[in-house]
Amino acid sequence: MEETISLKEIFEVVKKRLLLIVSFTAAAALIAAIVSFFILTPIYQSSTQFIVNQSLKEDSNQGIQVDTNTIRTNVELINTYNVIITSNAILTEVIDELKLSTSPEALAGNIQVSSEQNSQVVTVTVKDPDPKLATEIANTTVLVFQDRIPDLMNVDNVKILSEAVTKENPSPVEPKPTLNIAIAIVLGLMAGVGVAFLLEYLDTSVRTEQDVQEKLGLPILGVISTMEAEDIRLDPSTINNPVKQGGFAHVQSKKTGTQQ
Repeated sequence: MEETISLKEIFEVVKKRLLLIVSFTAAAALIAAIVSFFILTPIYQSSTQFIVNQSLKEDSNQGIQVDTNTIRTNVELINTYNVIITSNAILTEVIDELKLSTSPEALAGNIQVSSEQNSQVVTVTVKDPDPKLATEIANTTVLVFQDRIPDLMNVDNVKILSEAVTKENPSPVEPKPTLNIAIAIVLGLMAGVGVAFLLEYLDTSVRTEQDVQEKLGLPILGVISTMEAEDIRLDPSTINNPVKQGGFAHVQSKKTGTQQ
């Protein structure tokens, strides 16, 4: 027969182990706060944008015309450009120009290239512990990319829309203390509840009548009360009162200690 647990029993376990659960939750939140504020290095980011677009054709009769085929080609080229931007050919020049002590592979891990669907605008985002360096890397990467594209692709269709700028009081994007603490609280709560039910499952001691019925499967016939020593101590006022012992009346004198 499978054992089932009711909501009342769950509530009783949680109530019984509430201090343990709260301790786990508080400890997890405290650790997350310490790690987020004092151990993890703040990371800043800076972004720049460029557009992939060729010069518009000008017709003598109809003026400037938009070549839809060219636009479609530019959009398709963006996927290729996204790969080229983080390639060794581009990042090696960036490292040399800024005199960075890192590898192209490591630098590529800090650069994110993104674009909206069917959009010719590309955003290059760089993350670094130094906000000024993040700005310099973003701008230099796009400038080097713009300079090398004509040689690599035989086309000059990259124009910078906006340069990365370092804010006066930049805020780090990583770590996120609020999110980390919230996640830690949830995990700590889950761990505390799990340990509470594990301890309850491993606890085989019998403390209540219900424990006797559940664990031994025996009916309760009676309850033996617990008496303290002072509760069973002889009352001096009863010493001089006659007490029947063995069918005879015996009177113990408090002064003489004799029996009658």
